Amino acid sequence: MTNKDSFKIFVAKHPEFIKYVNNGTMTWQKFYEMYDLYGENNDIWQKYNNTEEEKNDLKTSEFLNFIKNINIEKLQSGMESVSRVLSLVSEIGNKTETKEEYNPRPIYKHFED
Repeated sequence: MTNKDSFKIFVAKHPEFIKYVNNGTMTWQKFYEMYDLYGENNDIWQKYNNTEEEKNDLKTSEFLNFIKNINIEKLQSGMESVSRVLSLVSEIGNKTETKEEYNPRPIYKHFED
């Protein structure tokens, strides 16, 4: 197994590294170089490994940020649009159910009769 393959396995065990790469504080190259220099069992990884409590705090803060960024007016507008669509679909369904059967006019009758 190459060092590159063992690094891939190491990263798979620590998916929290993705957060550091996504937010731009680290790159995969830097992580690989640290892994190559220090190995898996060095204290250097402690600042990148989150405890369960820190993970829960991160999830909570991410959720709160998500809630803060919701535009209530757009949400309300979207909900109104969905409501209108549902009412239209309901009306169409009701019209097809109550549609009267077509009875042709007898041949011997005229429009004025």
